[in-house]
Amino acid sequence: MDKPTTPLPVCEIMGVRISVTDMPQTVRCIREHLESWRGRYICVSNVHTTVTAYGDPAYRDVQNGAVLALPDGGPLSRYSRRKGFAEAQRVTGPDLMQQMLRAGGETPYRHYFYGSTPETLALLRRKIEQAYPGAVIAGMESPPFRPLTPEEDAAAVARINAARPDFVWVGLGAPKQEFWMARHQGAVRALMIGVGAAFDYEAGNIRRAPAWMQRCSLEWLYRLLQDPRRLFKRYFVTNTRFLWWALRH
Repeated sequence: MDKPTTPLPVCEIMGVRISVTDMPQTVRCIREHLESWRGRYICVSNVHTTVTAYGDPAYRDVQNGAVLALPDGGPLSRYSRRKGFAEAQRVTGPDLMQQMLRAGGETPYRHYFYGSTPETLALLRRKIEQAYPGAVIAGMESPPFRPLTPEEDAAAVARINAARPDFVWVGLGAPKQEFWMARHQGAVRALMIGVGAAFDYEAGNIRRAPAWMQRCSLEWLYRLLQDPRRLFKRYFVTNTRFLWWALRH
């Protein structure tokens, strides 16, 4: 596929072309371009993925190969505003997924969920059926926690395409989900969106930070307190690197 052009302005941060947008504009953009973006993908970028991309050219190419790299992390939108993009706001993966599920009341979008565990997907199905009655669940799949064989991968793509989804929500975690989407660009006939822990949030496995912490860009701290052993290195190392880079730029 040709390198995508984005309809939104971008602010380059650590070599990643982060979209300058807010939630209403993002939803409008996706709805307007959905058909032409089938087979493409959207990255939901935060400080961790941006710092990782800064040190990994292959991952940076994947981020920049997306039709949109949305500013999930508050520091990214704040940096964009400092560079003159006054309209830049945070657009999180869980919030975007909720918005597109709600849009089912107006347009019967078909949603496929790829990632996480069978238990989480079962909880997610119940939550969607209760909270988003207009949304159509085209399919759900929990892939094994190991690399798929070429035959297994081809079968998974065939199952996804047979379900005729509009959106494939990919919850494999970064950077795995972004590499998966880039590898399947053009093969999956839907718009792929990598949303990290959004399945767990929506299913109720992980609690979202209070609204005031989200507004103050402290959601990372709330998550860290819930799972310090796994997230300590991610947040403190990458956040420190980002702050040091931002101070010099």
